[in-house]
Amino acid sequence: MTDTAQRPTLEAVAERAGVSRATVSRVVNGAHGVREALAERVRRAVEELGYVPNQAARSLVTRRHRAVAVVAAEPETRVFADPYFAQQLRGISKELTAHDNQLVLLLTEGREDHARVGRYLAGGHVDGALVFSLHLHDPLPGLVRGAGLPTVFGGRPDWDDGGDDVVYVDSDNRGGARAAVRHLAALGRTRIAHIAGPLDQTSAADRLAGFRDVRAPGAGPEPMAHGDFTSHGGERAMRELLDRFPGTDAVFAANDLTAAGALRVLRERGRRVPDDVAVVGFDDMLPVAEQTDPPLTTVRQDIEGMGRLMARLLLRGLDDRTAGDSGADTGAYGDAGTGGGAGTAGGAGTPDAAAPATAPPGVILPTTLVRRATT
Repeated sequence: MTDTAQRPTLEAVAERAGVSRATVSRVVNGAHGVREALAERVRRAVEELGYVPNQAARSLVTRRHRAVAVVAAEPETRVFADPYFAQQLRGISKELTAHDNQLVLLLTEGREDHARVGRYLAGGHVDGALVFSLHLHDPLPGLVRGAGLPTVFGGRPDWDDGGDDVVYVDSDNRGGARAAVRHLAALGRTRIAHIAGPLDQTSAADRLAGFRDVRAPGAGPEPMAHGDFTSHGGERAMRELLDRFPGTDAVFAANDLTAAGALRVLRERGRRVPDDVAVVGFDDMLPVAEQTDPPLTTVRQDIEGMGRLMARLLLRGLDDRTAGDSGADTGAYGDAGTGGGAGTAGGAGTPDAAAPATAPPGVILPTTLVRRATT
């Protein structure tokens, strides 16, 4: 049997720092009211002794678990294969880690998964939830609200769950789509088609709306085919477009994976890009956009930044909630610090927009067209 060293206690830290146990507890739990000189002595003693707070005991004091559920309304086969989710999860993870919070990843595919996730969220295991990639009529918003958890959503909401205080982060999908189609029109393309994403998601619906905003009224049958945000879906939709609209001279694809699939079909059909058909994607996922043949012109959104901002909004709301429990009134989600480039819901989301002093329920981040060899 191997002997193990006894874990340092609060009392040991207090003795080393020459302060009371209560002072150590306040410093370790992030409470205010301790003079900086004393707090520094406590922090030094914690480091010297290698003290690690007991999370169960800490939770009793702070009423925080320092764990956040990240819920993706997609099956694991898509989450782990699509670089979009990797970038968003990276942003979330960086922000949570920077604030000493754990990420608990929950995925949903069917009814049983929704029930499981609902039970977990209601079980008091986490402080809040970050939820993204929702589909129309998804039960997750109702499950989260029923669990009473502070929540930030990724993507513009399109549901009615009985509340009017939904906090979300999104990109300017409609404005980015308009910029893509206007770019193609400025190149002299007159038969511009669109491969849409799954229209039960607001990002795809907003990009289709942006395409329609620019298309001339009364221009005849709409050159549009349905994709599913995957490269295989892009291939199917591109074949459909070429069969139905053989004169297509430009394509705006709903995301980069869709555009990658469309490029493969254009090459198979002997269409030169961009000479015969110009192509624009959406996302600017570098593992995709820079490796297509030719490299892809696309609409850039800050996917990792969206994840970080979602986590930042949630953590700030949790901090304010904790402060409110102790008598301070700082306002839910106050002063989240979105950084330059954040706009509010309903606004243009331009890069010059200043972050508001108090974060609104919805924050729209700007998009930018990045031109490469496909236009």
